[in-house]
Amino acid sequence: MPLEWRHTLEALDWNELSRLYEIAPLGHKRPADLQVVFSNSLFKCLVYADGRLVGAGRAVADGLDCSYICDVAVHPDCQGTGLGKAIVAKLVEFSRGHRKIILYAVAGKEPFYKKLGFKRMRTAMAIFGNEQQARERGLIDDS
Repeated sequence: MPLEWRHTLEALDWNELSRLYEIAPLGHKRPADLQVVFSNSLFKCLVYADGRLVGAGRAVADGLDCSYICDVAVHPDCQGTGLGKAIVAKLVEFSRGHRKIILYAVAGKEPFYKKLGFKRMRTAMAIFGNEQQARERGLIDDS
């Protein structure tokens, strides 16, 4: 199936994007919240097959020091086809020239990203708005 890649938010159906994150499954992300975060991201990838949104990802970047790749989602019908890898590769390509490219991954997906050249950071830390949920998802290491 031919894929159509878009890198702007024109004509994006925010409800469709929200549904993609739910079925990927990456949790519930409200359409209004997605509009805020995608609009504030320097780089975006939206992938369509037959007019249907099947992949998405974004990178928050400052143009020089840091680009942060996040929210990479692939429709279950397209998982295992290399689409996720292609989205990450495109966001890395857009981010070239930054001193560091950081990626926030779902726990357990680290081997996938390691194959794409990402290295585990020893100094990454976070303050979570919902610490209990982050703990349940395996995102917090108290060691």
